Amino acid sequence: MERREFLKVCTAGAAAAGGLAPAALAADSRPHLYQRTLLVDAKGAPLRTKAIPAARNLIFHYPYASTPCFLLNLGKPAKASAQLKTVDNQPYEWRGGVGAARSVVAYSAICAHKLTYPTRDISFISFRAETSARNRHGNVIHCCSEHSQYDPAEGAKVVAGPAPQPLASILLEWDAARDEIFAVGTLGGEMFNEFFAKYEFRLALEGDSAPRRPVQERTAVVELENYCKQQVKC
Repeated sequence: MERREFLKVCTAGAAAAGGLAPAALAADSRPHLYQRTLLVDAKGAPLRTKAIPAARNLIFHYPYASTPCFLLNLGKPAKASAQLKTVDNQPYEWRGGVGAARSVVAYSAICAHKLTYPTRDISFISFRAETSARNRHGNVIHCCSEHSQYDPAEGAKVVAGPAPQPLASILLEWDAARDEIFAVGTLGGEMFNEFFAKYEFRLALEGDSAPRRPVQERTAVVELENYCKQQVKC
């Protein structure tokens, strides 16, 4: 899809969800466009959708150097459309996955409840294919902090727990001819301002002198198990 067409679809979809003209929508219900960023593998080569393993946690940073995101291959097509709302009740429409099977999706990895996120040391939030005593749904993004659970096949809508809204979706643009993926923006309730207000000082102590630094032309995608030392399961 051409970039111009892609952006038109995103804007039109968000407007249609509430039956309002784009100018009348609150900011969180419209696509937020950032740098068009190519997703690359650990060696710097473009990441191909056909090379993304199913049901595995992959992580990259976007749209800022310190804001982590999940990249997931669901192993089957995501729902083609989902009608969702932000915490302030603003509607938006999520338009499904990308790739030949429309199974590749991406979301902010900042939990919408208490801003839990994967760090280099530990992650309390991740995709879980299996069920457990605290995760009866399976195939959800589960935050162990307060057991918020999000369905990545339906726009990361909340299916359990106290989270007040879905995870923000990362808008992906897929070049079918090259099988390349670009992150181009977000859709839904961003938590970046709250994230920086809560964690910017800690990020600086951990060595990130510019956590609000925008991601540029490329961002690396890595396995979560290679990114952080420990994953908490619940």
